[in-house]
Amino acid sequence: MSERRVAYFYDESIGNFYYGQGHPMKPHRVRMTHQLILGYKLYRSMDIYRPHYATPEELMQFHTADHIKFLQKAEISGEKCLTHYERSREDCPVFENMFEFSQICAGASIDCAQVLNQGQADIVINWSGGFHHAKKGEASGFCYINDIVLAIIELLKYHERVLYVDIDAHHGDGVEEAFYTSNRVMTVSFHKFGNFFPGTGDIKDCGAGIGKYHCLNIPLKSGMTDESYEGIFQPIMREAVYHFQPNVIVMQCGSDSLAHDKLGKFNLTLRGHGNCLKFMKGFGLPMMVIGGGGYTVSNVARCWAYETGIFLGMDLENEIPYNDYYQYYGPSYNLHIEPDKNLENRNQKEYLETAMIRCLENIRRLEGAPSVQRQDIPPDIFAHESREKVHDKEIVLEYED
Repeated sequence: MSERRVAYFYDESIGNFYYGQGHPMKPHRVRMTHQLILGYKLYRSMDIYRPHYATPEELMQFHTADHIKFLQKAEISGEKCLTHYERSREDCPVFENMFEFSQICAGASIDCAQVLNQGQADIVINWSGGFHHAKKGEASGFCYINDIVLAIIELLKYHERVLYVDIDAHHGDGVEEAFYTSNRVMTVSFHKFGNFFPGTGDIKDCGAGIGKYHCLNIPLKSGMTDESYEGIFQPIMREAVYHFQPNVIVMQCGSDSLAHDKLGKFNLTLRGHGNCLKFMKGFGLPMMVIGGGGYTVSNVARCWAYETGIFLGMDLENEIPYNDYYQYYGPSYNLHIEPDKNLENRNQKEYLETAMIRCLENIRRLEGAPSVQRQDIPPDIFAHESREKVHDKEIVLEYED
């Protein structure tokens, strides 16, 4: 069992939202994850909160007023995001209660940050968050609101330095862009690069101004295996923590880097993906853990339930417990997945070593960790007392229903 206090945020309505027919993003994957968390009895070892709905004023701590107003208006009028942004793709459609969905996901991440700020938990989890592509004034890549940026802004009120780590198959472009010139936030993204959305995240992109070398991109090729990933992830993150000296870690755990994902092109197992979280947990720093991509929904739920267990110090049985989505896990009905034997690992040893050496050189160029002068801390952007804690009895009743 874990000696660290874990808080978990979940809204039971999250599985009701629907991007539309044929769209790869399925919010009910978060409800599937929650069902496994209940089935494995993980809820007994952590505090569970129902998040608040982020207000427009909260969302405008990062996003432009025009963007928020458009999202509200588009939902009412049915106007296509495509028309507003003159996009060439329809990755961000308008769907029923779209703005409410964004409010829940962002509210949970803001709540996570505030719980860490108040010292009420050591690790906080929001699997409904992780929308790392959204920009200040634009939706992108299935992401309408950047809950991660909003959470980091909140964390910076109490923490001098925030380390952001992204293991989604796609580059964390929206978060990187938001803090590209900051020396208080270091962004590190491990992602597929080359003819792959969003097309950013070149190794040469490393920050600007006082944020120079506070942005780290590790561009990877298709077929990354557990062994290859661990071989580059651990040395880079060990040096990043040593040189940047963060006070808190935010980790985006997109599960589209798993084998058999419908959009991702990597070949990780749950153990390989989870080992990244286990490694970062080992530094003993406060951690915020959020979801992200993941488009084979049964594997998304497997992954995030397994990783909830990691933070609780619990090994989960391989046999999936019976739950409302049990049929999704056939034919094996096992927690763990096997790698795709037909997917070639295009990341040759020489390529990974060269990338790692260059990244380590950039990390070592970091100047001394910034010393932030203490100032009066602004108030939390949401009333802290309004956060609703969910009791065990209520959780069990939901599961049995």
